[in-house]
Amino acid sequence: MTTTYPIPGYPAVVLAEDMEQVIVRPMQASDEQALLDFFRRIPEQDRMHLKEDVTSEHVIHRWATEINFNRTIPLLAFVSDRVVADGTLHHRRAGTRKHIGEIRVVVEPEFRNKGVGRALVRRLIEMARDEGIEKLVFELVEDGEQAARHTAKLLGFVPIAVLAGHSRDSFGNRENVIIMELDVAASAHVPNVF
Repeated sequence: MTTTYPIPGYPAVVLAEDMEQVIVRPMQASDEQALLDFFRRIPEQDRMHLKEDVTSEHVIHRWATEINFNRTIPLLAFVSDRVVADGTLHHRRAGTRKHIGEIRVVVEPEFRNKGVGRALVRRLIEMARDEGIEKLVFELVEDGEQAARHTAKLLGFVPIAVLAGHSRDSFGNRENVIIMELDVAASAHVPNVF
């Protein structure tokens, strides 16, 4: 079942730091193959930290056919017809944690350190604010996602917990997971760093 609604301001055009034009918009069912191709270009070491097997046609088909903005708002960044980054805002509409959201971002290696991930995170923060979310959390692997951690810090996220050994690398070595949090209302005062 698909539950979507128009989101003002999308599609949006952003410029990467090398001045390449990037189009950001919510995911549509027709993006299924482009999203699968994107995740298959992500290095295996990076994919290991994701919550599902994103190289599985079944997983991506489910995502494409069960889009539900009431649970998750997926944003995709495109260069031409190629997905170069994926960002999601996960939230609940009811219960004791409805004021808390979670973001996840994956950027293709070729487009890292160009501001694309930063642009997605900033837009996810704006969406969270529009959705009435008060706090955002962002989970990162301590040693493997240093650039993402730096971006989160620039945008106002602060570390609130370290989960020792909560992840494993490709060799089976334990890695720490850092949970970072953002007070969404306070983030309105964070300078635009994109």
